[in-house]
Amino acid sequence: MGFTSLEPNKLIGHVDDMNASKLSRWLFAIFLLMNVAVFAMALVLPGFRSVAYAPLRELLLPPPSPIVVTVLYSTEKEEWLNEAVASFEATRPTYQGHPIQIKLTKMGSREMVLAVLDGNQKPVVLSPASSLQATILQDLSISRDGTALVRAQDPVSCRSVLQTPLVLVMWSERAAVLWGENPNGTLWLRLQEAVVNERGWEAYGHPEWGYIKFGHTSPLKSNSGFMTILLMTYNYFGKSSGLTEQDILGNRDYQAWFQSFEGSISSFGDSTGTYMKDIVAYGPSMYDVVAVYEATAIEQAQNAMGRYGELRFYYPPLTVLSDHPFCVLDADWVAPEQAAAANLFIDYLLSRPMQERALLQYGFRPADASIAIDQPGSPFLRYASSGLRLNLPPLAQLPSGNVLNTLLEFWDRTIRR
Repeated sequence: MGFTSLEPNKLIGHVDDMNASKLSRWLFAIFLLMNVAVFAMALVLPGFRSVAYAPLRELLLPPPSPIVVTVLYSTEKEEWLNEAVASFEATRPTYQGHPIQIKLTKMGSREMVLAVLDGNQKPVVLSPASSLQATILQDLSISRDGTALVRAQDPVSCRSVLQTPLVLVMWSERAAVLWGENPNGTLWLRLQEAVVNERGWEAYGHPEWGYIKFGHTSPLKSNSGFMTILLMTYNYFGKSSGLTEQDILGNRDYQAWFQSFEGSISSFGDSTGTYMKDIVAYGPSMYDVVAVYEATAIEQAQNAMGRYGELRFYYPPLTVLSDHPFCVLDADWVAPEQAAAANLFIDYLLSRPMQERALLQYGFRPADASIAIDQPGSPFLRYASSGLRLNLPPLAQLPSGNVLNTLLEFWDRTIRR
């Protein structure tokens, strides 16, 4: 058996390779021991996790699980809310070291209340278009279970983030004929008188215009429709508060007035935005006047320019705000850390940048009263000549959930098609 001889230079290289291999094994052993030490200290000393060398910590410890905040919301604020979620999550928000994730599901205001009540939806946060709906959910859950799923009037668990009132939008030429520039406190009464008149516009000197066409959404599906019939009812009784079930069910004159008013409408839509799009696209051939949110009217105002004349905005003598509450549910499926994370997100929605974005880009009135709605770039300045107002009419008092349900059931029983 022979030996292979190595030249001196090759022998040196061979030795170096052996030394390098030994060094690599030693370095790997040291690295492994360091990792084990860090892991042990992280287990024994929880505070060490926050100061451990980040790459080692991320290698050895599993990432913290996210806190998922599910939000059931009404569609009117969809674009602003999507933008808000994206910018909120871009800040990498956390609660007690856990990242916060927001998951959105859109639904009609009435639909979401019934879905939560029935247990078909179990969100952390409920955000209908108005506290009207939150009040109904509160009263219905108390009646059924003895406890409230939501506390509609609690300023901590149920916070308004946007505001927009109901307005009537009408072509200016026809508005001038029907009621002039200022219908004052008789707006609903004069509109009812006009739409039930079988002569239509002929009674006002314009037979070529046909019937007087009024539209609003279904109160059973859309909050704006619900606000409309509530304000009609208040105007009929000359009240701003204290509406009762007896007013609705025990007054035959009111019932006849209401049924003739609502009976003049051929169909009731699901979405407020559809009415503004239709009045802009088809002009007075489809609608002379529609009841919509102020923000929705602002959104479509530019599209109406130069089409069928000028659109004008009219405010009812008494109003109800679509105040877009974000309510953290008091339910057994909502964990304390989810409620805490949800409130961090609501804080972000109420931050000045997001409130100003809602005003300037989307036409909502900020929930933050310190933000001026007549600041440069505001749509309230841009469309002031069309009737947009800085100051609102007096607010109607929200009736109890039982009264609101009675009004809805009365509409459902006598009007729904």
